[in-house]
Amino acid sequence: MHDNELWYRAPAREWTDALPLGNGRLGAMVFGGVGREELQLNESTLWSGGPYQPTNPDALPNLAAVRELILAGRYAEAEALANQHSMAVPLLQMSYQPAGSLFLDFGHEAVAGSYRRSLDLDTAIARSSYVARGMGGADRSYEREAFVSADDDVLVTRVTGSRPGTLSFDIWLDSPQLGAIVPGEPTAISFAGQNFGTHGVAGQLTFGIGVDLRIEGGSNERRGNRLVVRDADAAVIIVDIATSFRRFDDVSGDPATLLAARRSAVAGKSYADLRAAHIAEHQRLFHRLSIDLGRTPAADLPTDERIANFAMGDDPALAALYVQYGRYLMIASSRPGTQPATLQGIWNKETQPPWGSKYTANINLQMNYWLPDAANLAECFEPLLSLAEDLTVTGAEMARAHYDARGWVLHHNTDLWRATGPVDGAQWGLWPTGGAWLCAQLWDHAEFAGRPEVLVRRLLSVLEGATRFILDILQPLPGTNHLVTVPSLSPENVHPHGAALCGGPTMDNQLIRDLFDAYLAATSQLGETDPMRDEVAAARERLVPHRIGTAGQLQEWMEDWDMDVPEIHHRHVSHLYGLYPSQQIEPGTALAAAAQRSLEIRGDDATGWGIGWRINLWARLGDGNHAHDVLALLLNPDRSYANLFDAHPPFQIDGNFGGAAGILEMLVQSRNGEIILLPALPDLWPEGAVCGMRVRGGIEVDLKWSGGRSASIGLRSETTQHVVVREAGRRVAIVLQAGMSTEIAMR
Repeated sequence: MHDNELWYRAPAREWTDALPLGNGRLGAMVFGGVGREELQLNESTLWSGGPYQPTNPDALPNLAAVRELILAGRYAEAEALANQHSMAVPLLQMSYQPAGSLFLDFGHEAVAGSYRRSLDLDTAIARSSYVARGMGGADRSYEREAFVSADDDVLVTRVTGSRPGTLSFDIWLDSPQLGAIVPGEPTAISFAGQNFGTHGVAGQLTFGIGVDLRIEGGSNERRGNRLVVRDADAAVIIVDIATSFRRFDDVSGDPATLLAARRSAVAGKSYADLRAAHIAEHQRLFHRLSIDLGRTPAADLPTDERIANFAMGDDPALAALYVQYGRYLMIASSRPGTQPATLQGIWNKETQPPWGSKYTANINLQMNYWLPDAANLAECFEPLLSLAEDLTVTGAEMARAHYDARGWVLHHNTDLWRATGPVDGAQWGLWPTGGAWLCAQLWDHAEFAGRPEVLVRRLLSVLEGATRFILDILQPLPGTNHLVTVPSLSPENVHPHGAALCGGPTMDNQLIRDLFDAYLAATSQLGETDPMRDEVAAARERLVPHRIGTAGQLQEWMEDWDMDVPEIHHRHVSHLYGLYPSQQIEPGTALAAAAQRSLEIRGDDATGWGIGWRINLWARLGDGNHAHDVLALLLNPDRSYANLFDAHPPFQIDGNFGGAAGILEMLVQSRNGEIILLPALPDLWPEGAVCGMRVRGGIEVDLKWSGGRSASIGLRSETTQHVVVREAGRRVAIVLQAGMSTEIAMR
């Protein structure tokens, strides 16, 4: 056992007890059952439906009327009209789908007290072991291990017995999708399937699952749709899945050809070679960062017991494990060339999953990607950038059809087919700044990388389109010089006038400032002289500034409505975007005090991801003890399942990523050429270390502390640059040389 391990004394009883494996494309949930093992399977491009564009011809003719009603203060009427005419057709998007499950039937039971199940984050291997009573009372031990290789792009499981000839089991495959097992050889199972259609969009994907068996000793045969293994010493099962998806508008791929190529590529590789290649590729990313927050005897307990006890404050190592688990989940669910992490990463068992298990862009998609830059996993950000590039195509058609605008739009959700329309209902979906938030996040990614020219150039067309759209939809606010978004809303929150629709909510203004600033910075860096720069600068000056209400809070809307809302403890804290993840509100200012007052009014407890956001906000405010109190709300059985998956409830992976990012935010922050050390260190972590953390500017930080103060600091920069390092009133200005490590001491 080591500190980067989840472990348990019993098999999984629920899906949220099972242990996740993945390589960004393939996902598996391993239950570790004794009599029956289940590996529930996913593939990142297996979704319902097919290419579609949900434009509504009624939207544009009714846009002016919706705007007029909102600006006249007739919000409920505006919302009713929008629900009737302004929404996407279909009203709901497509959903991420399970491929099926692989079952291994053993027909024996474990001796009491002999069972152990684990997920080793360091090697990305799930294991289970136990002792079973054999005939005549002889005990036999069994071990299984499974991994999803990013190097060979397959799922591999090995089963062994302690004595030769004692391994007997059946293998079978099941799927909730349309399709059937294909007749085949005694060492393979193949399933050929078709995805479901939904919400009026026909299923247009074909897919296949392939299972290959290798045994050592004993015998095997095929009986119907099962592979039967008898009296073997060991067995290796290799699983792959492929779909006909090629891109959001092309489903012409051949799953059989893809499966055949990958299965052929691994056919000559031994289990030892597959395993070694898998570990090497995983550790290439995972080993970049280490974290130590202290260790107590609580760290020796099973993971589910540690979650139950964390609020007692005696297990700092669980917070460190949570960071590494978040990094593990990011590596497993988002790699270059794959789809971005959905609401559930790449793990989903339901054909009708909660919220479609898709990409919710009013917080959840963005929160998924708060972690990789700080956690030194920049490559894992790549799928989000690729998604944004796809959205510039589909979102341009939506912008023209619904707003008569140039550029591209994303509302509050998208899916595999890159649909961008307002869905679910006006009170949730008629929010036109999802693309602005996505662009702000992409630009922050560039800041973490040190703004390399190749990345800035790639981002420019995405930024240009989002900026053009916003300029085209901003409307004059009557009686003022301000420009506002209308119709819009403050995500998922209802104001006191019985509706969500409004004009110029605080979050929109914050997002647009960041979008405009990113566009201006990118064009300036690249020497672009586009005349749109002047238009952007002028429009930015006309955005509604932050406003502080009569309760001392940062207003969520232009009007002082915050204290009269139906849900004063709402899960969203959208108007605090300017504090985190944005840097528009600087700690120690009057606006920061107003943001803190809003946090106090809204309360600490929320859904899992809502708690994750609050950890980051309290960390940005510099209150480490309060941030830790909120972390304790996340690391308890109400908000963390036994396998450490975040409980919204139900499971949403954004809370894992947001919570892990919040812990790192407590340790190191960066802004405007500054690195802030230990800005929100709680009293419960007086000694510790984090090594390999990334900050803005393309800088890696190695930090150790003792007695709540830094003990050693090492910085590595990809470019030569000036930087200021601050810690608790102390300040050091230095020049970092490109490619060199620099040790500094605070004074």
